[in-house]
Amino acid sequence: MNLVSFTAQGTALWGVALEDGVLALSPEFPQYRTLRDVIAAQALPDILTAAQGRTASHKAGLFRYTVPIPDPGKILCVGVNFPDRNAEYKDGKEAPPHMSLFPRFVQSFVGQGENLIRPPESAQLDYEGEIAIVIGKEGRRIARDQALSHIAALTLCNEGTIRDWVRHAKFNVTQGKNWDRSGAMGPWLVPFTDPAQILDIALETRVNGELRQSDRTGRMLFPVAEQIAYISTFTTLRPGDIIVTGTPTGAGARHDPPIWLTPGDRIDITAEGIGTLSNGVADE
Repeated sequence: MNLVSFTAQGTALWGVALEDGVLALSPEFPQYRTLRDVIAAQALPDILTAAQGRTASHKAGLFRYTVPIPDPGKILCVGVNFPDRNAEYKDGKEAPPHMSLFPRFVQSFVGQGENLIRPPESAQLDYEGEIAIVIGKEGRRIARDQALSHIAALTLCNEGTIRDWVRHAKFNVTQGKNWDRSGAMGPWLVPFTDPAQILDIALETRVNGELRQSDRTGRMLFPVAEQIAYISTFTTLRPGDIIVTGTPTGAGARHDPPIWLTPGDRIDITAEGIGTLSNGVADE
């Protein structure tokens, strides 16, 4: 079973996803306001046990998915983390010795089934399919061989980007990466129990059914364990923190001519063992 955050009749809830809908468990565990609190208390096993043999409290169509962790302490994204992405820059440089990082704010994401929002200031809304990890155990200067034990769950991310705003400054991309509701995260949290869940799995992005991105996590320039070790060198990672681990080649900006997202488009991001994150596009 996977864990979800959702709203129903204006009330924010969390629980588990079932075949016919979702089961709200937050009313039974009032000590945990969000799934971040559940993770911080290391209570995921208790939640999953409580859901055994239950049926949906909210059938499909009677609830709306929201971002799985609505209150992360921080979201850090890893840039240019696949070999072909490095080659896209056509600068003749080998892969850098250290990873590129930038922050995202939670309000820049919507949940499963919601529309990404194209702002009036730019038509260059782009997609980036990625896997995100949710930290479950606090750590600083985490050893690489211990890094995966700090993961609580996996989810998917459409790291939607306003491309021309990425290039507004010389050294940073933050303003192009943080437009309200420009990206998506979800649909749920998959509890992390085995390194095989992340070491070499397929990741694909489709736009209107057309395959645009496809690669495997085993080809990452900076594997997830290295990401955790490196990031935790300079900042303490805490339960509920999120690392967005990098996107394959094939984003809209890299086509000739570029292919930007437009209202009515559908983006599906799929990863083995995690599921599919699906979103539409609408104008603000």
